[in-house]
Amino acid sequence: MATSTKAKKKTVRIASGLKRVRQDVKLNAANTALRSKFRTVIKNVQKAVAAGDKAKAAELFKTAQPVIDSIADKDIFHKNKAARHKSRLSAKIKAMSAPA
Repeated sequence: MATSTKAKKKTVRIASGLKRVRQDVKLNAANTALRSKFRTVIKNVQKAVAAGDKAKAAELFKTAQPVIDSIADKDIFHKNKAARHKSRLSAKIKAMSAPA
């Protein structure tokens, strides 16, 4: 039993473990970049919707769809989460023309 409440992280000494640590650093960086890109494309579409520019929003949504799909394909986000985001963005764009 450890006396301290915070568990101390052990350093790996086995070669395969060291390699795994190196790989994890690379994967973490790649996944972080993709998550950031995902958030950015969604934010861009939402800004265009808020500005009331339907044409720009539709164009940005077309470019956002493949990014959202690729994130789901790589299992960074669940496929249902990706579908939910696409559905909500699409609904917001469609709703822009209804009241006008």
